[in-house]
Amino acid sequence: MIDRSRLEQILDEAGRIASGLWPGAGHVVDTWEKEAGSPVCAADIEVDGFLRQELGKLLPSAGWLSEETADDPERLEKGLIWLVDPIDGTRDFIRGRTGWCISVALISEGRPLIGMLDAPARGEKWVGVAGQGAFRNGERLAASTREEFVGARVPAASLQKVDQILTMVDQPNSIALRVAMVGADEADLVATLRWGFEWDIGAATLIAREAGATVTDAFGKPFAYNKRDPRAFGMMVSAPAIHKDAVAHLAERANALIGST
Repeated sequence: MIDRSRLEQILDEAGRIASGLWPGAGHVVDTWEKEAGSPVCAADIEVDGFLRQELGKLLPSAGWLSEETADDPERLEKGLIWLVDPIDGTRDFIRGRTGWCISVALISEGRPLIGMLDAPARGEKWVGVAGQGAFRNGERLAASTREEFVGARVPAASLQKVDQILTMVDQPNSIALRVAMVGADEADLVATLRWGFEWDIGAATLIAREAGATVTDAFGKPFAYNKRDPRAFGMMVSAPAIHKDAVAHLAERANALIGST
């Protein structure tokens, strides 16, 4: 079995590296765009390199899939892979805001086994282990148990008119932190209607699920990981009792969008 204490030490050190480059602490960090509207910074690259080296030492047999590393198809032959987003919420990181984290998941035969988020600017360490629960800073999490869809808390900066039956709460730029909020009963629903990558959600959805939330894609289907195409369309993480209503609420838009791609 993997050395959990060493894994936590590696995430701690990655958090220190990121914090040492974070503009919110007065540092200046180089930034550029991988493509239009997709920012990246020196911290993404430095944290990614550190994690690849240290996680590789921790579990040499595991494959690797990261936002900031060219995909190696050899990972498809591996029963275990590391799934990494070195800085999730790069926009908040660059702007000196706190809504970013480091996301690491260990995937076993297509399913998350361990998920960790380190959010040093918030002083938060999130951990989920399959079958063993989810924790933030050592305290066990219990997800939202909301039973009414109308009024559900959603991390958002704005809502379309059709969605204004919901209630906005604080929205960190990191999608992983937003998902974790459902696990911490700080939100009732997080939904997306776009193509997203496995590294965005692997750790956080395990944390939310282990806390008691329901986790699916936009159509209510379960996620699979370490696929040849590491994407899925949409995400729905919610209190269990409102999940069916949430899927139904977004179904027309989800079908229209998937039909146009």
